[in-house]
Amino acid sequence: MSQIVAQQATPLGAAVIEHLDEQIASGRRLLAAILAQGKAIREQDVETVVQKLADIKTEMDLRQRLDMVRSAILEAAGAQLGIPAPAVTLEALVTLVGPLEAASARERSAELRGLLDEIAREHGINRALMRQELAFLDHLIRMVGGEPEGAYTPDVGSAPTPPPARHRVLNVQA
Repeated sequence: MSQIVAQQATPLGAAVIEHLDEQIASGRRLLAAILAQGKAIREQDVETVVQKLADIKTEMDLRQRLDMVRSAILEAAGAQLGIPAPAVTLEALVTLVGPLEAASARERSAELRGLLDEIAREHGINRALMRQELAFLDHLIRMVGGEPEGAYTPDVGSAPTPPPARHRVLNVQA
């Protein structure tokens, strides 16, 4: 069986499969960091939120490198197909590889698309949670500072901007 697979393997196919595997592994790490960050946001664990943000940044930097590899693969496929790299689709690309590689690439691509959809959804939830937490914090700070809420008032329109707050730290005379 391995002899049949070896006969059908192509350098481009191997590069595509390897690249998709790296993309999936990166996507899983990114999703894990985003899910952990969401949990930390819900628990109001600021230290973990910040640490997970650093993990997400690290993974996004790796994904930039993966995108350069993806571009190189598309350039190679485009050259073989006689079309520009941006026009290369998965279906066009798999015409250049063996049938087993094509099936594997389609399967991995579908998995990656699902993973990226989940990442986008969870990231959107985290952003909404962060906005909610920051709005609550802003409200608390305004209450403690005795500042009015910036809101619409029916009789005047928008509430006027309050003058800058003055805080006296020391009231000392010599």
